[in-house]
Amino acid sequence: MDYNVIVIGGGPGGYTAAIRASELGARVALVEEDSLGGTCLNRGCIPTKVYAHAASIINEIKKAGEFGVASQYTLDVDKLRAKKEKVVKRLVDGVGYLMRAHNVDVIKGKAKFLDRNTIQVDRKYTAEKFIIATGSKALIPPVPGIDLPGVMTSDRALELERVPERIAIIGAGIIGLEFANIYSSLGSQVTVIEMLPELLPMVDRDIAGILQSALEDKGIELYLNSRVEKIEEGPIVVFTKGGNTERLECDAVLVAVGRVANVNGVEALNLQMEGKGIKVDDFMRTNIDNIYAVGDVTGGIQLAHVAAYQGIIAAHNAVGEKRKADMKVVPSCVYTEPEIAWVGLNETLARKKYGDIKVGTFTYSASGRALTMGEDYGLIKIIAEAKYNQIVGMEVIGRDATEIIHEGTLAIKEEFTAEEIAETIHAHPTISECIKEACEDILGRPINK
Repeated sequence: MDYNVIVIGGGPGGYTAAIRASELGARVALVEEDSLGGTCLNRGCIPTKVYAHAASIINEIKKAGEFGVASQYTLDVDKLRAKKEKVVKRLVDGVGYLMRAHNVDVIKGKAKFLDRNTIQVDRKYTAEKFIIATGSKALIPPVPGIDLPGVMTSDRALELERVPERIAIIGAGIIGLEFANIYSSLGSQVTVIEMLPELLPMVDRDIAGILQSALEDKGIELYLNSRVEKIEEGPIVVFTKGGNTERLECDAVLVAVGRVANVNGVEALNLQMEGKGIKVDDFMRTNIDNIYAVGDVTGGIQLAHVAAYQGIIAAHNAVGEKRKADMKVVPSCVYTEPEIAWVGLNETLARKKYGDIKVGTFTYSASGRALTMGEDYGLIKIIAEAKYNQIVGMEVIGRDATEIIHEGTLAIKEEFTAEEIAETIHAHPTISECIKEACEDILGRPINK
C-alpha cells in the first residue's frame, strides 16, 4: 500500500485526523480538491466571524455615546473583505504548515473510490485505511427562481462587494440568523423568512424570546411560520403566511436553509447511508471495516468542533486502537448579538428524562460586569436533576456566551453538582460568575438575585 491512512477532505475533521494519525506513527496522505481548512476555514466559521466582529465594532460605536465617547464611523467594504481574506489565508497557510510539520502528503484533487483500498485522484493511490471527511454543501431548496440573479448561498454572501439596501434571508437557523445580524449591523434592512413557528427550537423559549426581541429591536423583520413559494426577477420573494400571500422586493436574497452531506466520490463502495449521510458506529467506522467517516458527511451534528473530535477518534481507531466517540456533551454556539450558546439538555428535554428538575437563572441586568459594558440583554440558565443536583444542561444568551459555555460543558461531562460549582470561587467582576449565581439559585440561596 502507498499509505497506512489516506484522509479525504482537508477541513477540521480531515486535517485533524491526518495530524493525529501521523503522530501515532502512520504514513499519511490527505486529499483536498479545494483549499485546506474546508468550509469552516474558507467559507464558514472563520470568515463569518470576521464580519460578525465588524458588526460588533459598529454596535459598540453606536453605544459609545452612553459612555461619553463620540460615536461615528465609515464602512469600507473592500477593506473588510480584504481583512477577511487575510485572516483566512493566514489560517489556511497554517494548516499547510502543520501538514508539512507532521509529514502528511497533501494530494491536490478530487478523490473517487475505485474499491475499498484504492482511490483515483491524479493517479491511483492505495491505503490500508481511509477516513472520509468530505464535509457538506449548501442545501438548495426546490423553489422556483432560486437560480435567478441576486440569489446567493452563504458561500457567496462572504464575497461582499457592497452592502445591499434590502436583503431577504430564507431560513432562520444558525447560519441565517448570524447573517441577519451581520447585514443588519452593516446597514441593510433585513427580512428573515422561516417555515417553523419559532426561532431556534433546540433552546428553551425564554432564551429564544430574548434573541427574538433583540433582533426586532435592531429592526430585523421576522416572518415565522411562513413558506417561500417562489422567487421572481427583481429579485422578489413571494411567500405565504397564515393563508396570505406576501411579495417582498429586495436587492439580494440569501438562501440559508441548511447544509447536506457531500458524499460524491464514494459511490463504488456501496456504503450504508443514514438519511443523506454516511452511517457510522461509535468508532466512526462505516459498514466497510477499513473505512471511517467523520463530520458533516455523516449527516450528524454539523459543527467544526464535532468534526475535529470525530477525526481524532477515527485516527486512533484507524491505527489499531479502539476508542468510542462520546457525543453526549456537545456545546453549540450562535454568533449573533447577543450571542447564544447551549450544552446538554434544555428544560423541556430534562423534564422528559428526569421528571423532577431544578432550574437556576441569573440575568445580565444583575451582573456588575455586564452593566459596565452596557450589556442589558442576557440570561444564564442552568438545569439540574432534582435528586443529586447534578447539572444536566446549560443555556446562555448574552455577551461572551460562546466563551463561558465551556464551564457548563465540563460540568456536564464530569457530572458536577450545583453545589460544586457554587462553592468554587469565581473572579469578580466577570460574566462567568453569573454561572455560580445561577447554581446558587438552583440551591435556593442566591446572593445577588
